Amino acid sequence: MRRIITFLMVLYLSLGFAQTNDIDSLAIKLAFQNQDSLKVDTSLNLIKSLYNINDYDRALKYVIESEKLSHTLNYMEGIAEITYYKSLIYAHKGDYINAISGYNKSKDLFSKLQDTLGVAKVNNSIGLIEIERGNYTKGLQFSLLAINELEKRDLNKELNLAYSNLAKAYYNINAFDKATEFYLKALEKQILLKDTKGINESNLKLAELYSNRKEHRKAIDYYQKVLNGNAATNDSVLGLVLPKLGGEYLKFNDYGNATKYLIQGYNVNRKTNDKLGMLLTLNNLGDLNIRQDRLGTAEKQLMEAGEIAKNLNNKNELLKHYKLLKTLDSTRRQFDQAFIWQREYYELSNELKSEKTNFNNNIAELEGFNFGSIATEPDAVGTTNNNQQELAETSKSDGRLGKYKLIFYGLLAALAIVSTFLILIYLKRNSNIKYMQELEEKNIKIELQNEAFLEQTKHLENVNNVKDKLFSIVSHDLKDSLSSINGFIDLLRDGSISREEFDNLIPELSENANNASLLLFNLLNWSKSQMQSLEPKPSLFDIQEVFEDKVKLIEPRMENKGINLVDHSLRDFAYADRSMFEIVIQNLLANALKFCKRGDTITISNHISNGSCIVSVADTGVGISKQNMEKLFKNSSFTTMGTDNEKGTGLGLSICKELIELNNGRIWVESTQGVGSTFYVQLPKSRPSE
Repeated sequence: MRRIITFLMVLYLSLGFAQTNDIDSLAIKLAFQNQDSLKVDTSLNLIKSLYNINDYDRALKYVIESEKLSHTLNYMEGIAEITYYKSLIYAHKGDYINAISGYNKSKDLFSKLQDTLGVAKVNNSIGLIEIERGNYTKGLQFSLLAINELEKRDLNKELNLAYSNLAKAYYNINAFDKATEFYLKALEKQILLKDTKGINESNLKLAELYSNRKEHRKAIDYYQKVLNGNAATNDSVLGLVLPKLGGEYLKFNDYGNATKYLIQGYNVNRKTNDKLGMLLTLNNLGDLNIRQDRLGTAEKQLMEAGEIAKNLNNKNELLKHYKLLKTLDSTRRQFDQAFIWQREYYELSNELKSEKTNFNNNIAELEGFNFGSIATEPDAVGTTNNNQQELAETSKSDGRLGKYKLIFYGLLAALAIVSTFLILIYLKRNSNIKYMQELEEKNIKIELQNEAFLEQTKHLENVNNVKDKLFSIVSHDLKDSLSSINGFIDLLRDGSISREEFDNLIPELSENANNASLLLFNLLNWSKSQMQSLEPKPSLFDIQEVFEDKVKLIEPRMENKGINLVDHSLRDFAYADRSMFEIVIQNLLANALKFCKRGDTITISNHISNGSCIVSVADTGVGISKQNMEKLFKNSSFTTMGTDNEKGTGLGLSICKELIELNNGRIWVESTQGVGSTFYVQLPKSRPSE
């Protein structure tokens, strides 16, 4: 089974790729073609491909462009086909008015071109949309017009659609023999096309139709086909099929199979709370239990079925419910109650017959009026030999006929006036719809322009803020460090201090130089990130190597300050931009050194967790207060003095956070004031897509 599923998935993907390749090749071909009818034909093939994969929005864009070119070239065949496909797209989008309007236009064009197949396809599509809207008689007329041409050319896909439409329409007007005929025809085409959804629908409807015709063996066969298909995993389908199948076995007194399918149906419908499925199940279970003399159980089931039938207003199942209750009370010899149920049964039965008669009369009226001749009966009192009386009767009959003609012509005139009024309303509505669409398009364009202006303004403001902040830091912090270094050098040059005194000042001079270097390092990276020019170039690298390189840089400062280093790092690999990771480690080590006192310890380590690499830099320094913890990693600069009054820009941690997140990682800190802090960095060990 697993192999079959895998094969189907591979087949589906290969078909999907094939369709995509076809569409891409058509799009490329279209781009290089001249503005002629061949380009329209290529565009039509592309539109058909997009329509077949339900990409209606993209198809509509090509429809609009192709329509313009076809009108420019006066290419009538192209205009007809494009108008037809545009109508198909409108129909799928639920725009009935534009769909019908387009279908009529394309039908006129196909008629002028004497394209009988095109006319047939349009009629079939109109039939489908009318049947879907419940206009079954109208839909039947259009679908029947299409059948002959489609059958002549043996177009399986179109015939499947036409047969299914006709079957659905005949089913809904209670023409069950015709419905059976066309469902069987549709089923043949669906099997050829491997249309599993259509096969299941046709099998289900055929089962119901054969059940209505009392051909219960055939009904069982078709219900079993539904269960054997892929619909067997669909609870909504099972909820209807199982109780109906159980009911069919009851017709043959096959209580074993009836019980099996009814119990399965009961469990499915209880689980899904399907009211209709539960109604069918309970009525059939009531029937089964009456036959097996379990009258108490049958009564409970029928009472629940009656409540559901009334809530759903399902008159056919309610009629069956009344009949079963009459049988139940008759079996109990409670004839007074049985009489009440019988009366309810006959009242509802007569109501349904009346509704069916009215429905059939309405259908007959819709299908066309039959005007017969108007005859008059001879006067019983008169004689056949009285010519004057015959002339009088003839004159009277002619007067009646003239009166009827006058009424008929009056009705025709009224119909013409109403039709004209409706056409004017329709044209006005279309004009309003077109105007509203144009207005909406203009509003969307204005909104997009405003959004672009706002985004550009925001970007300029950010750039200006970066510039101001950069100048502020350079003019204060960097200036102080450089001024201090220059001061020391000037003193030495002027001979104001001795060589021995200058040697004593070297640690302070080195600290100022380190501060200035780190400040420039952070400023450059921060300004690049703010200008949105940082692009990571990830690769696999050894974390231990980075630790070794960065520890060497700060070892002299650690010795001068009397700080111990514990190295627990391991050889391990991370997938990220190495240079960015080096910036992060350098900042974290500098921060740890800054906030440690003489005798404190810095510990570096790394380990693997859930397929990621976790790096930590811990110190036993002064720690971070809770209120300052909230200010870390923010875009706004925040800094405090180090244990030897070291200064900072307040940008280091915000740069670290941005660089780590660019590499699909995260950074966080755990700290206790007076105890120390630990900064953690998590990075992936491989490409995120893997």
